[in-house]
Amino acid sequence: MSAVSNAADASHRDNPAKVSLASMVGSAVESYDFFIYGTASAAYFGTAFFHTDNKLVGVLASFATLAVGFFFRPLGGYLAGHFGDRIGRKTVLNASLLLMGTATVLVGALPTYAQAGIAAPLLLILLRILQGIGFGAEWGGAVLMAVEHAPPRRRGWFGAVPQIGIPAGLLLANGTFLISEQLFTGNWVWRAPFLLSIVMVVVGLFIRLRIEESPEFTEMKERGEIRKTPALDVLRRDWRLILRITALRLAETGGYYIATSFVLSYVGLAELGTSNDVLLGTVIGSAVGLGSHLFFGALSDRIGRKPVFLIGAVFTIAFGFPLFLLVNTGVTALIVTAVVLALVLSHDPIFAVESSWFSEQFPREVRSSGISLGYNLASLVAGLLPFAATALYGWIGWAGPAALFCLLGIASVSAAIGAPETAPARTGLDEGTPSASADSSATPIPEKVR
Repeated sequence: MSAVSNAADASHRDNPAKVSLASMVGSAVESYDFFIYGTASAAYFGTAFFHTDNKLVGVLASFATLAVGFFFRPLGGYLAGHFGDRIGRKTVLNASLLLMGTATVLVGALPTYAQAGIAAPLLLILLRILQGIGFGAEWGGAVLMAVEHAPPRRRGWFGAVPQIGIPAGLLLANGTFLISEQLFTGNWVWRAPFLLSIVMVVVGLFIRLRIEESPEFTEMKERGEIRKTPALDVLRRDWRLILRITALRLAETGGYYIATSFVLSYVGLAELGTSNDVLLGTVIGSAVGLGSHLFFGALSDRIGRKPVFLIGAVFTIAFGFPLFLLVNTGVTALIVTAVVLALVLSHDPIFAVESSWFSEQFPREVRSSGISLGYNLASLVAGLLPFAATALYGWIGWAGPAALFCLLGIASVSAAIGAPETAPARTGLDEGTPSASADSSATPIPEKVR
């Protein structure tokens, strides 16, 4: 069985550009919701929700709640993968956006510790859990809608379009905070970006409701190929591939949160600059990412997914210590440069190809489950990294988080070495590569469960 079929009935196929754009807009909204929490955790939540006079302890406690959302992303991925393969990619995609948006708006309305005591951080943790489930459910459906509507030899490009939602959401999140700091004072600086989410969610739902279901899923449903337990099936048979995808993501997702959330708090803890220096770098890097993701996605259609991925993973290894040496100068221009380079050359080449590369390694009956589980399991590690980087800094100084950044790159390069190439232009297959079961690390998935 091929990984991404080209035989779906044309009557079910929506315009690939329209679908990719709709997926990107929704992803941008959910990314905005998720990333404003990271920014607020680094700069505001330590004092708003945790009763401590120690700045480092406040940051650690705040990052601990940030990590909670990551811990629940695999649950969101499991549920979205299962129901995405059972009832459709589009239904799950819209449900995830609604859940994420509701939780985000409620965070903006929460009482602080000074107003409600211990109830405040407990409510914050509860809403962060809902955010984690919603965000974990988002990615798989968004990229599959784009990839499964796309022509086989352009899946890299169309698959990269929804990935733009991540830098777009980050751009919106940090840009909103920069504006909020100019317009408001006190707790309204962080409340306003959360409350604004309600407008973005309405817009995102309006756009997503106007696109067709994935042609791959529609054909699968018409042929009676729906599995009863797709997530369990792929866990039993392709667990090695899921773990490989988890390792492949470490440089991208882990490096990202060190270069943004941790560095945002680090410049304050080390008294090197202000949070605005890092926010400016993040905004510029995200703006460049709107084009770089498309470039790297298109490049993967020509030279392969794996070579493009390795550009980012190898750069992550090389840039760990230079990243912090630039930040340690305390010079605004160099801090901005460090963050921009980390985003554009470490994160973007990897993230641009994940949608097409990961999707092409699973048969369509379990594709939503396979990519959602592999993608979100990496969150169990990534969610701890701002906390771990902060603890390492408190223990041995800036060299600790710098070494951690490099180790993430080493882990992803190691995983990529044995991963198969799947781009049709490189494999010579119009239908992509064989399913994951053809890879030596995977066991064939049995025929559909009736």
